[in-house]
Amino acid sequence: MLRRLSPIQPDSFEFTPANLDWARAQMTKYPEGRQQSAVIPILWRAQEQEGWLTRPAMEYVADLLGMAYMRVLEVATFYFMFQLYPVGSVANIQICGTTTCMICGAEDLIRVCREKISPAPHTLSDDGRFSWEEVECLGACANAPMAQIGKDFYEDLTAEKLAELIDAMVAGQVPRPGPQDGRFSSEAKTGQNALTNLLPPVEAANASVTLALEIGDTLKRIDGTEVPILTPWLGKTERAEVAREEKIIVADTAAAAAEALAEGRKPEGLAAPRDGRPDDLKEINGVGPKLEQLLHQLGVYHFDQIAGWASDEIAWVDANLEGFHGRVTRDEWVRQAQQFVRERKGTAN
Repeated sequence: MLRRLSPIQPDSFEFTPANLDWARAQMTKYPEGRQQSAVIPILWRAQEQEGWLTRPAMEYVADLLGMAYMRVLEVATFYFMFQLYPVGSVANIQICGTTTCMICGAEDLIRVCREKISPAPHTLSDDGRFSWEEVECLGACANAPMAQIGKDFYEDLTAEKLAELIDAMVAGQVPRPGPQDGRFSSEAKTGQNALTNLLPPVEAANASVTLALEIGDTLKRIDGTEVPILTPWLGKTERAEVAREEKIIVADTAAAAAEALAEGRKPEGLAAPRDGRPDDLKEINGVGPKLEQLLHQLGVYHFDQIAGWASDEIAWVDANLEGFHGRVTRDEWVRQAQQFVRERKGTAN
């Protein structure tokens, strides 16, 4: 299937402060020089913030990770979990259309979506609140037919039940996820016939549904304004304490970053590139268009300028490249620039 970007794009994208902190934390999971491995989770966070993955968001993530725009576009267009067109502000309903669900009535669910949302998939409803699409197997074959809505599975559906779920969401409700026919999980339709000594209480919900209900809003996207649920296995009081400690850590980190701004010595810059011809600084691994622009603003246009930075100048640039702190050291800009200078001298000789 050919996947193209929406012809209608916003002018810009920027992470909320909380989401930017989250993205930088993801980058620390990988060894030095391998931060680009975080591209999928960070793209997903951008999609959570906006609802869909815009071109400015892809370019923002590329600059954050020091990647070429094309590399990020390749990732976004390869994985179908990334929405390249706007989706409903309340919910995008994903109907499983693979064999088991199709046999059990997925076509009836698609008919409901066509009638209540839009005649065509990947198209917003008239009020912009809903969209739908048919997807490949979501791995809940024992509970077919099913749909993923927001972060959760709604299983054992009928056309009537899906219509009721959509009406509930229109009314501002968050329907209970999980099996919709009274089943606890994926036991036999006729009732549990194994491990009957471990039958759950009649009113119990399985672990996935219990967590979804505890969170309280499975349709809401992560936009960076919520208090993160870092330890869902703890009680609410303990989670509040963890969140408080996290805020203290973030505050301490911000204070440390502010202190680092005073470190080092700003390297001398040029008023303009020599002979009006700047070097292509993007040849340095880890430097993208945004970083090159920031370097130009500092008066840095040539490889030999970077190659000559002393340790205190490196420290200053590392601390003052807004949004790219530590990038000079991490990607070894000076070593790379020195290599480019040596190669050019060799060519000249």
